[in-house]
Amino acid sequence: MKLTSKGRYAVMALIDLARFDSINPVSLRDISLRQGISLDYLEQIFLKLKKNQIVRSIRGTQGGYILSKKPNEIKLTNIFHAVDEKVKTVQCKKESKKGCNGKATKCVTHNLWDELENHINAFFEKKSLEDLLKDNMERRI
Repeated sequence: MKLTSKGRYAVMALIDLARFDSINPVSLRDISLRQGISLDYLEQIFLKLKKNQIVRSIRGTQGGYILSKKPNEIKLTNIFHAVDEKVKTVQCKKESKKGCNGKATKCVTHNLWDELENHINAFFEKKSLEDLLKDNMERRI
């Protein structure tokens, strides 16, 4: 199982945004510089985040982005869903009778990976941006 850079960068950018948006809207350029993420890539990610109402854009010279909700209301699953990131440990569809390897039946370890996927998704459903902000602050002390 592997998260793509799109999912990881979306979370990194939103944590950065959450740290600074209580002061002023945050520009993608600032996030790009602080996090080392390509500005073009951030623009693509933020279009999806805006479309899914995770962030709002503010126009003008002091414009940028702010969170649409409080950090404790934004779960990691919301972010992953917004940027079309899926956490999958198996390649086959859950409802399919066929296995990932194209055979008529699922492999002998299918249920193990399926259960792991459920645990991972439950973990991401519990974790919010606020949790990550707190973790980040505690590590700085």
